[in-house]
Amino acid sequence: MTLKPDFSKHGGLIPVIVQSAGNEKVLMLAYMNELAWNKTVETGKAHFWSRSRQRLWLKGEESGHTQLVREILVDCDLDTILLRVEQLGGAACHTGYESCFHRRLVNGRLECIAEPIFDPKEVYKK
Repeated sequence: MTLKPDFSKHGGLIPVIVQSAGNEKVLMLAYMNELAWNKTVETGKAHFWSRSRQRLWLKGEESGHTQLVREILVDCDLDTILLRVEQLGGAACHTGYESCFHRRLVNGRLECIAEPIFDPKEVYKK
């Protein structure tokens, strides 16, 4: 029997934690439906379901900063996925940072704890 995530839960969307395979830094959180899961497994590149665009999304399709999947782990309840990836271009965050988690709570305020890797205005031309 081959197990796969249980897409019958959470309205068909499962949270995906994306971690750098190199330094184990958490890069981002996204969501997969069964289509995104199948495309990720088939291609070895991270695909997600974009909740804002309501469509399949290849990470890096606009920026070129794709994620090559090195390992896929699924939790005990089959409803959370952990991808260990090689992040091409050095940045997972659309705001230009290596990680989407580049702010830390310090004395009741959020402070940026990283430097951007790219300027989103230059990359996305919007």
